[in-house]
Amino acid sequence: MAIKEVILTGNDLTIEQIDAVCRGPAVVSLSEEAREAITANRAVIERKVKANMPIYGVTTGIGEFARIQISPEQGEELQRRIVYSHAAAVGEDIPECDVRAAMLLRANMLAKGYSGVRLLIVETLVQMLNKRVHPVIYQKGSVGTSGDLAPLSQMAEVVIGEGRADCNGQRMSGAEAMKAAGIAALKLSYKEGLGLINGTQAFTGVGALALFDAMKLAKNSIIAAAMTFDCVGSNPAGFDPRVHKIKNHRGPIVVAENIRRILEGSQAIPANKGKVQDAYSLRCIPQILGPSLDAIRYAMKEHIDEINGVADNPLFFTEEDEYLATGNFHGQSVAMAQDFLCIAISEFADLAERHTNRLLNPVLSGLPDFLVEGKGLNSGLMVAQYSSAALVSENKILSHPAVVDNISVSADQEDHLCMGSISAMKLTEIVRNTEIVVAIQLMSAAQALDFKRPLRAGKGTEAAYSIIRSKLEKLVNDRPLYPDIEVVTSLVRDGSIVDTVEKAVGEIKL
Repeated sequence: MAIKEVILTGNDLTIEQIDAVCRGPAVVSLSEEAREAITANRAVIERKVKANMPIYGVTTGIGEFARIQISPEQGEELQRRIVYSHAAAVGEDIPECDVRAAMLLRANMLAKGYSGVRLLIVETLVQMLNKRVHPVIYQKGSVGTSGDLAPLSQMAEVVIGEGRADCNGQRMSGAEAMKAAGIAALKLSYKEGLGLINGTQAFTGVGALALFDAMKLAKNSIIAAAMTFDCVGSNPAGFDPRVHKIKNHRGPIVVAENIRRILEGSQAIPANKGKVQDAYSLRCIPQILGPSLDAIRYAMKEHIDEINGVADNPLFFTEEDEYLATGNFHGQSVAMAQDFLCIAISEFADLAERHTNRLLNPVLSGLPDFLVEGKGLNSGLMVAQYSSAALVSENKILSHPAVVDNISVSADQEDHLCMGSISAMKLTEIVRNTEIVVAIQLMSAAQALDFKRPLRAGKGTEAAYSIIRSKLEKLVNDRPLYPDIEVVTSLVRDGSIVDTVEKAVGEIKL
């Protein structure tokens, strides 16, 4: 059932809800408990400011200037200047869905009631989401610690009626966008500049959307691997549940169980049982894909924990009436998970390319060269594999971890950085590349099945074949391949292949 509304509590936002708000029509609201928590927490900071207590970023400067105390009167001006000085992102605009993710996650974090901002700040972010006022945020400039200062400052500019934004598909000034949407631009009060920018929500939001896509991609990868096995595989012993039970890893157990269901009823596999052992890319499908499933589960936990945790500084504790300046803006947990996920998703592409090669090579597949008749005149799917190889090679470079890098900033006050925005950018690119590589594998497998007739493939394989062939004709004579690749890639991305196969064999488990 489609998600129509997401109520923010600060505690239970899901990846599916993020997708529904950021890419779909779901509206956002604040829970009553969140409103009460924000209001009560604001009272803490107001008492401390009146008592002239030194508070980082509120009655002191920030970064290296934390040693300088300022008056309460200067405190409000400081928040505006924090937004100005930190709005230093560069590069291309980030996509609308990523902008919405940053806004949604920041609102959810503020809803927990530890940041000391007024309720009006969070209500304004919610209004901007619902009325589709999207700040123009640039892609590069965040080092992930202290959070996503540069991109979130561009978001904060529009909250105060400055910067630039897209409203109803038109680019305009932040002031014009807020006015067109009927949202009052705000004058920031104590802590609210920092409250809008001092966290990990920009790169965590990008990672959350990539994770949503990665789960769909994982299912497509399992389907594609099973289809390939149905075309060229010989010995299904590698999917026997006993094998994986004694190996004792969850991921391979799950992959093998899925593939057994997809291949059920195949007429092609029993005919080839004479071969003792397959190549590793066939025999070890569960052992290759399974660890990537486990990595997705790990990355999911780290993202959900961050999304529903507090990433800000300083922090205010309502019950204890205390203030602490700490390091919860540091994004190491998410950045490390994203770097690991880059490797895990790249392995989907690595296996898919090897399977495509095996399908196209007549020595390995027993099928016509490059899956087309009339060799010499026709080249078939030969160069589709070139594209796969290029994307796989790019993924290898993008899989180099960002989190191990470190460049000290702010006069060595901020001397350990996680570079999370880079891990998020790499992850998104790897997911997009891998969707194409898996699509080429699926396209090749469908073409291979045409040459296996009249033998019937497994229930799941036949279902995948049917949805692909409903959109793409068999290749008989050479034609430009990029439109074919685009067709199947769209079926991978929109979930059509997964939906069709799951109707035939049940849910593909992750």
